[in-house]
Amino acid sequence: MLDPFPLPPPTILQRAIAPLASSLNLPTLPLHIHEVLLAYTLYHLVNTQLSPWLSHRLFPTTYAGLDARTRINWDVHVVSMVQSSLINALALWTMVADDERRGMGASARVFGYTGAGGLIQALAAGYFLWDFVLCARHVSVFGPGLLAHAVSALLVFGLGFRPVFNYYGPVFILYELSTPFLNVHWFCDKLDLTGSRLQLYNGMALIASFFAARLCWGTYSSVRVMWDVYRTRFQSDGYFVPPPLPASPGYDETSKTAPALGRSMDPRAEIARFTTGEPIPLWVCAVYLGANLTLHSLNFYWFGKMIETVRKRFDPPVGTKGLPEKKREGKEGDDDRYGGGIVRVAKGVDADAHASVEVEAKEVRNRRRG
Repeated sequence: MLDPFPLPPPTILQRAIAPLASSLNLPTLPLHIHEVLLAYTLYHLVNTQLSPWLSHRLFPTTYAGLDARTRINWDVHVVSMVQSSLINALALWTMVADDERRGMGASARVFGYTGAGGLIQALAAGYFLWDFVLCARHVSVFGPGLLAHAVSALLVFGLGFRPVFNYYGPVFILYELSTPFLNVHWFCDKLDLTGSRLQLYNGMALIASFFAARLCWGTYSSVRVMWDVYRTRFQSDGYFVPPPLPASPGYDETSKTAPALGRSMDPRAEIARFTTGEPIPLWVCAVYLGANLTLHSLNFYWFGKMIETVRKRFDPPVGTKGLPEKKREGKEGDDDRYGGGIVRVAKGVDADAHASVEVEAKEVRNRRRG
């Protein structure tokens, strides 16, 4: 599928970013740089304009009573809700509507490219660019650890503009299906709805979506991407063999002299548009798969912590609220370690340049990032 974004990249912007893209070996970046910047602008405006305006009108007393640190946290949760809802919808639509993507074999899933997949990559990169700027600006609030995480996420998403693993962009974005429920859980605590029916039903949806999206779907997808890399790198010559293409080049006149700047006219030609005939570097395999395996394995640990934290909001037999520490589930000392606050599963990024999660501890000192 060609890039479905309605606005083409401005030529002046493409040519401005082309030298950097060339030096970093990111040939698809000029095609999507406008989407990266528009996504960054959208999330910045939601954070600084929409969230304060809407929150003052919907929850005037609560929002006005927040201290500066918690208000920053609140606005970030609003951005997370917008971002996760948007990216989830686009990822699901791409997986259903992109015929070229659906027909890819193992090599194409590693090396191939479609404009729709590039759009998903660009929107995610724009979010993490915004995340990096926010963490750098408020490093005293979020700390150097989250700043380093934002830098890492942005770098890993940038790897997708080589392009590699373009196919798996929408796949791992679906980790974010649980993120809206995480946001609702956080807002329930701030709106004095702790232990309410809303938080109970939302908690059930949170646990179910986390289990389905991150553990079941995530495990299947992680195994599949590792198998694709193994088949492409070690069971063949490591090269991508493109499918048969029509006689026409498939690009407009501009692309004949500058392929990275021209707009593709044939979705089938896009699949092999940026292949170089070189095998996938081993370091790319190591970074991608190593981080994917590490972060995905942590999903299982976070899942248990999330269940424990949700249960602390409710009375027995559903929850553990009010029970002595020794009778609560989990190891002794867990409450002290997490400050008695909500164990938050926040948006991160895995080695596939797609969404992952991380546990954060204190409700006031740390923020919900998506």
